[in-house]
Amino acid sequence: MPKLSVVVPFHNVGPYAPDTLRSLANNADPEFEFLLVDDCSTDDTPDILDRWRDRLPNATVIRHETNQGVAQARNTGIDAARGDYLTFLDGDDWYAPGHLRATVTGIDRLGCDFARTDHVLSEGRKRQIRYAPAKRRDTVMDPRDGISPADMVTMVDYPFVPFGIYSAGLFENGASRFETSLRTAEDRLWIWRLHLKARTFAALSLHGVFYRRGVTTSLTQITDNRQLDFIPSYDLLLDEVSRDAEADRFLPKAIRTYCAMIAFHMGKVDTYEPDVARRLRTDVADALHRMPQRFLDETLDTMDTRRSTLLRSLRDTGRTA
Repeated sequence: MPKLSVVVPFHNVGPYAPDTLRSLANNADPEFEFLLVDDCSTDDTPDILDRWRDRLPNATVIRHETNQGVAQARNTGIDAARGDYLTFLDGDDWYAPGHLRATVTGIDRLGCDFARTDHVLSEGRKRQIRYAPAKRRDTVMDPRDGISPADMVTMVDYPFVPFGIYSAGLFENGASRFETSLRTAEDRLWIWRLHLKARTFAALSLHGVFYRRGVTTSLTQITDNRQLDFIPSYDLLLDEVSRDAEADRFLPKAIRTYCAMIAFHMGKVDTYEPDVARRLRTDVADALHRMPQRFLDETLDTMDTRRSTLLRSLRDTGRTA
């Protein structure tokens, strides 16, 4: 049985797939398997995967007959995985040589449910290390301690699924699957659930995974209604946190993060398609009314003036309407 399963969704990433696949080859190990999920690409991605399949040891290409989104592509890889651990990579990103072996060694040494790593942000020729905001490094911690406090950057504010390694036990019996109804923001919900449900985690001082930013294939570049999926994502989160035994501990963080996401999207609303912009204004007003108002008021009282003024205005506009 493999030690590690690496799940890599691909969708129309022809210009970048060779770099990704080359990095997998540079991390190949007899104990690793590579699950390459082609989510019905319409460019030359399928041909590139076929050419690399025989060059990449222990590689399996899995094809979707229709485009189903990154959440389902990851779930397809999870269902096919046989490793003791799983990790994920996006089809336009890449690893430094030896990174995968280092992550396996790290989590093996600590014996935790999952471990997160740092990453390198790549924009053109620029490189910048981004550190996971963990309280401690290379030591086992309680995942719930990685959620709060509300007014600090914590591990749930580091919603990058590929920058980590996860025990196969987390995925048993259909657990830890990605929400396929979400076309974006599925990673944020998944990371929150991980911290609420897992028993142990760690942050490894590794930064051998490269995140390519600003490419046209990235979902961060879209302007259509997929951008609005952060709303149902956080609605699901608030519902689950509200039913948690420690709801009072975690609701302030969940609501503050939701509010920050609303402010972020409103800050670039003019870049969205007109009908999407109109729907955004309506939907975020409704979302603000659905939040537990006591916690929302506390959040708005402690946020910076610019964002709190915006959010109060949106809430009041929705109430008036």
